[in-house]
Amino acid sequence: MDVDVSTEIVIDCPRATVSAYASDPNNVPAWYVNIKTVEWKTAPVMAVGSRIAFVAQFLGRRMAYTYEIAELIPGERLVMRTADGPFPMETTYTWQPAANNGTRMTLRNRGTPTGFSSWVAPFMAYAMRRANQKDLARLKQVLEHAAGS
Repeated sequence: MDVDVSTEIVIDCPRATVSAYASDPNNVPAWYVNIKTVEWKTAPVMAVGSRIAFVAQFLGRRMAYTYEIAELIPGERLVMRTADGPFPMETTYTWQPAANNGTRMTLRNRGTPTGFSSWVAPFMAYAMRRANQKDLARLKQVLEHAAGS
Protein backbone atom coordinates (compact mmCIF):
# COMPACT_ATOMS: atom_id res chain seq x y z
CA MET A 1 0.00 0.00 0.00
CA ASP A 2 1.39 3.39 -0.97
CA VAL A 3 1.19 6.32 1.41
CA ASP A 4 0.63 9.82 0.00
CA VAL A 5 -0.05 12.60 2.50
CA SER A 6 -0.28 16.29 1.69
CA THR A 7 -0.81 19.04 4.26
CA GLU A 8 -0.61 22.80 4.00
CA ILE A 9 -0.68 25.94 6.08
CA VAL A 10 -0.59 29.70 5.54
CA ILE A 11 2.24 31.40 7.41
CA ASP A 12 2.12 35.17 7.87
CA CYS A 13 5.68 35.73 6.68
CA PRO A 14 7.19 36.38 3.24
CA ARG A 15 7.84 33.39 1.01
CA ALA A 16 11.60 33.98 1.01
CA THR A 17 11.67 33.85 4.82
CA VAL A 18 9.54 30.70 5.08
CA SER A 19 11.34 28.81 2.33
CA ALA A 20 14.83 29.72 3.56
CA TYR A 21 14.05 28.58 7.11
CA ALA A 22 12.07 25.43 6.20
CA SER A 23 14.61 24.23 3.63
CA ASP A 24 17.57 24.52 6.01
CA PRO A 25 18.09 21.04 7.53
CA ASN A 26 19.77 22.60 10.57
CA ASN A 27 16.38 24.10 11.54
CA VAL A 28 14.46 20.82 11.23
CA PRO A 29 14.62 19.76 14.92
CA ALA A 30 13.11 23.13 15.90
CA TRP A 31 9.88 22.51 14.00
CA TYR A 32 9.61 18.77 13.26
CA VAL A 33 8.38 17.13 16.46
CA ASN A 34 9.55 13.62 15.55
CA ILE A 35 13.03 14.48 14.17
CA LYS A 36 15.62 14.14 16.89
CA THR A 37 18.93 14.63 15.04
CA VAL A 38 20.23 15.90 11.72
CA GLU A 39 23.68 15.18 10.28
CA TRP A 40 25.10 16.36 6.97
CA LYS A 41 26.65 13.51 4.97
CA THR A 42 27.97 15.92 2.33
CA ALA A 43 29.24 19.50 2.60
CA PRO A 44 26.58 21.52 4.46
CA VAL A 45 25.28 23.30 1.38
CA MET A 46 21.74 22.82 0.06
CA ALA A 47 22.10 21.69 -3.53
CA VAL A 48 20.87 18.85 -5.73
CA GLY A 49 22.81 15.77 -4.61
CA SER A 50 23.37 16.95 -1.01
CA ARG A 51 22.75 14.19 1.54
CA ILE A 52 21.41 14.65 5.07
CA ALA A 53 20.86 11.92 7.69
CA PHE A 54 17.91 12.15 10.05
CA VAL A 55 16.94 10.18 13.12
CA ALA A 56 13.25 10.27 13.96
CA GLN A 57 10.88 8.72 16.45
CA PHE A 58 7.63 7.75 14.70
CA LEU A 59 4.85 5.41 15.81
CA GLY A 60 7.02 4.40 18.77
CA ARG A 61 9.93 3.32 16.58
CA ARG A 62 13.34 4.83 15.96
CA MET A 63 13.85 5.47 12.27
CA ALA A 64 17.18 6.48 10.74
CA TYR A 65 17.34 7.47 7.10
CA THR A 66 19.31 9.64 4.69
CA TYR A 67 17.65 12.03 2.29
CA GLU A 68 19.20 13.18 -0.96
CA ILE A 69 18.14 16.50 -2.44
CA ALA A 70 16.53 15.63 -5.79
CA GLU A 71 15.21 19.05 -6.77
CA LEU A 72 15.73 22.55 -5.41
CA ILE A 73 14.14 25.71 -6.77
CA PRO A 74 14.88 28.28 -4.03
CA GLY A 75 11.73 29.91 -2.74
CA GLU A 76 9.46 27.58 -4.72
CA ARG A 77 10.11 23.85 -4.32
CA LEU A 78 12.33 21.32 -2.52
CA VAL A 79 12.19 17.57 -3.18
CA MET A 80 14.11 15.09 -1.01
CA ARG A 81 14.22 11.32 -1.52
CA THR A 82 15.45 8.34 0.42
CA ALA A 83 15.62 4.73 -0.62
CA ASP A 84 16.96 3.33 2.64
CA GLY A 85 15.34 2.52 5.95
CA PRO A 86 11.97 0.91 6.63
CA PHE A 87 10.03 3.54 4.69
CA PRO A 88 11.53 4.70 1.37
CA MET A 89 9.99 8.11 0.94
CA GLU A 90 9.88 11.33 -1.02
CA THR A 91 9.23 14.61 0.80
CA THR A 92 8.26 17.73 -1.11
CA TYR A 93 7.95 21.28 0.18
CA THR A 94 6.33 23.95 -1.97
CA TRP A 95 5.87 27.63 -1.19
CA GLN A 96 3.34 29.91 -2.85
CA PRO A 97 2.41 33.53 -2.19
CA ALA A 98 -0.64 34.05 0.01
CA ALA A 99 -2.63 37.14 1.00
CA ASN A 100 -0.98 39.96 2.93
CA ASN A 101 2.59 38.92 2.01
CA GLY A 102 2.05 35.51 3.58
CA THR A 103 3.11 32.09 2.32
CA ARG A 104 1.14 28.93 1.64
CA MET A 105 3.45 26.02 2.42
CA THR A 106 2.57 22.51 1.34
CA LEU A 107 4.32 19.47 2.83
CA ARG A 108 3.86 16.21 0.95
CA ASN A 109 5.20 12.79 1.96
CA ARG A 110 4.79 9.76 -0.21
CA GLY A 111 6.30 6.33 -0.33
CA THR A 112 5.84 2.61 0.05
CA PRO A 113 6.42 1.17 3.52
CA THR A 114 8.42 -2.07 3.80
CA GLY A 115 9.31 -4.40 6.66
CA PHE A 116 7.74 -3.37 9.98
CA SER A 117 6.12 -0.38 8.33
CA SER A 118 4.18 -2.38 5.73
CA TRP A 119 1.80 -3.91 8.23
CA VAL A 120 0.94 -0.50 9.72
CA ALA A 121 0.48 1.19 6.32
CA PRO A 122 -3.28 1.63 6.81
CA PHE A 123 -2.59 3.70 9.93
CA MET A 124 0.53 5.43 8.66
CA ALA A 125 -1.20 7.99 6.42
CA TYR A 126 -3.39 9.10 9.33
CA ALA A 127 -0.43 9.33 11.71
CA MET A 128 1.69 11.16 9.14
CA ARG A 129 -1.07 13.67 8.41
CA ARG A 130 -1.45 14.44 12.12
CA ALA A 131 2.33 14.74 12.59
CA ASN A 132 2.68 16.97 9.52
CA GLN A 133 -0.14 19.23 10.70
CA LYS A 134 1.61 19.62 14.06
CA ASP A 135 4.96 20.25 12.35
CA LEU A 136 3.54 22.93 10.07
CA ALA A 137 1.73 24.56 13.01
CA ARG A 138 5.03 24.61 14.91
CA LEU A 139 6.81 26.11 11.88
CA LYS A 140 4.13 28.81 11.68
CA GLN A 141 4.54 29.55 15.39
CA VAL A 142 8.34 29.75 15.18
CA LEU A 143 8.40 32.01 12.13
CA GLU A 144 5.54 34.31 13.10
CA HIS A 145 6.97 34.71 16.60
CA ALA A 146 10.38 35.60 15.15
CA ALA A 147 8.75 38.09 12.76
CA GLY A 148 6.85 39.70 15.63
CA SER A 149 9.96 40.15 17.77
